[in-house]
Amino acid sequence: MTILEAIIQGIIQGLTEFLPVSSSGHLAVFQHFFGSSGEGDLFFSAILHLGTLVAVVLAFRDTFAALVAECFALIKDIFTKKFSWKEMNGERRMIIMLIISLAVLIPLYPLKDVVESVSEKHILVIGFCFLYTAVILFLSDRVTKGKREPKDITVKNALTVGIFQGIALFPGISRSGSTICGGLFSGFTRETAVKYSFVLGTPTILAGCLLEVKDAVEEGIDIDLIPVAIGFVVSAVVGVLAIKMVNWIVKNDKFIIFSVYTLILGLVVIGASVIEKGWISL
Repeated sequence: MTILEAIIQGIIQGLTEFLPVSSSGHLAVFQHFFGSSGEGDLFFSAILHLGTLVAVVLAFRDTFAALVAECFALIKDIFTKKFSWKEMNGERRMIIMLIISLAVLIPLYPLKDVVESVSEKHILVIGFCFLYTAVILFLSDRVTKGKREPKDITVKNALTVGIFQGIALFPGISRSGSTICGGLFSGFTRETAVKYSFVLGTPTILAGCLLEVKDAVEEGIDIDLIPVAIGFVVSAVVGVLAIKMVNWIVKNDKFIIFSVYTLILGLVVIGASVIEKGWISL
């Protein structure tokens, strides 16, 4: 992998991880048409995801600090039998609801390898996933503005967002877009939907990255550290800028922009796949 390719993929990851257009789908399409697919690409994708993980922690550092402090207080109250479901503050309720949303992924996670395998072999699947992303983004722009803040999130809301995240296991379906839409459909305020989505994504991204890095080390993959390091830094820097952009987009109901984009991209990928397979000749 060249340094230029690392920079390009770092920019793609940094933008698409947070913009509601699917980072995994864009990277899969890039690697399918411009590079090779394999363990090396999967490892590099994992490193790029770690870069964006750094970006989200930096962007929401105050939120993470408050949640970590509240987590210790929660554990203390549980062991001292002072925990009360009815008297939870916003941070404590958010922690519990995040756990519920993450729990939805447990029965779905074994399907991850199958989903990735199918998507790698059939780029057509990614095209249709882009179309799904376009539909939910279009619908989310038309829901009534919600009023739910972290202290108002219910178990039903957490399960809804968790299901949306589970569906986003398919490359081409935006994880951030799906979970933000799930929050908006559940009546979250714009700010709460964005915050909940990005915080929810951190343990998922971290776990996936660590597993990918572990597999890469065990397989003894030859890694060129310079492109990997450059890709990591680029994805982190671009990621911070993308987060700021998403906040503005959601507050101003501009998801329709990305609905149109993913619609066009989905149709292009489907068309390219059909031509590549020889079903239609030009």
